[in-house]
Amino acid sequence: MKLVLSYVMLLFFTLAFIPGSTAQKKEWVKIIKQNGNKVDVFIGDKPFTAFIYPDTLEKPVLYPLRAANGVIVTRGFPLDPRPGDPTDHPHHIGMWLTYENVNGLDFWNNSYAIPKEKKPSYGWIRTDDILSFSDGQTGKLAYHANWTNQQKEVLLEETTRFEFSGNTHQRMIDRITVLTAVRDVTFADAKDGLFGLRLAHELEIPAEQSQKFTDNKGIVTTVKSNADNIAGGTYLTSAGKRGNDAWSTRAIWCEAYGKIGKDSISVAIIDHPSNPNYPTFWHARGYGLFAANPLGEKVFTNGKSQKNLQLKKGESVTFRYRVVINDGAKTVSAKYLDGMAADFGR
Repeated sequence: MKLVLSYVMLLFFTLAFIPGSTAQKKEWVKIIKQNGNKVDVFIGDKPFTAFIYPDTLEKPVLYPLRAANGVIVTRGFPLDPRPGDPTDHPHHIGMWLTYENVNGLDFWNNSYAIPKEKKPSYGWIRTDDILSFSDGQTGKLAYHANWTNQQKEVLLEETTRFEFSGNTHQRMIDRITVLTAVRDVTFADAKDGLFGLRLAHELEIPAEQSQKFTDNKGIVTTVKSNADNIAGGTYLTSAGKRGNDAWSTRAIWCEAYGKIGKDSISVAIIDHPSNPNYPTFWHARGYGLFAANPLGEKVFTNGKSQKNLQLKKGESVTFRYRVVINDGAKTVSAKYLDGMAADFGR
């Protein structure tokens, strides 16, 4: 009897947090490995995303990301620019996991735009093996990569598994990444990390003027104002922070949302209770950078405290994140995302 009641309660809970009055059936996920260091992901026969890891990129990424209605929710630049795309931060490609300071090497900001003479200060993430992939109502893809310096000496080994799923109005990605130290490694407290994506121009917060950002090497980047009236998004966190106020605050989840065409589109990142320094700080900028960084405590607390993650040779750390993309007539509620976060946490 108790088992039956538990099942009914679980079913009720599941239905309660799905938009609409009834649960939507999961669609079939198909994963196809292509030539040219690319793995395509289809959900319900529609393209969703691709895992790309060519030698021309300094890190592997999922690019682009699409909502269930086919709308692309990540910026096109620099790989496939779309009209109106901002051209700042060329290292912001699709969805990624990197970090600004690993034993002094900057893995986050590395891109084709870094001058050759400065490249020794930057790290690469080189994917060397697709470990497995499988179709199903939940499609799975696993790969192995090495975090290296310019001499291809390995600091960290990475093993990542993606789990993809979706239905009529939703796409979801669970990312589980294990980083194992090949030598003693320190993730020094830094602003630019850890798990992030670059939003489509329509989901940016409208800017009133140009903004300048200076990285830790003194390089100044100017982000132009959105005078084209394309941008119309904002942020909301589980702690109730909105818009630009989400930046540097802690929360279990953060959601970017706005209109693309006639539909309401939302992209949420959910933190996991087992991650270091949970709940994470949000490196969520109005110009479209949307990232969870649990390791930037010194920056986000104005120096009140700091977080330096250290791994001895052979030690590992695991990071888990969930990305939920919804489309429809209305934006999903905070209550719904609370339910998604509770489910992910279990």
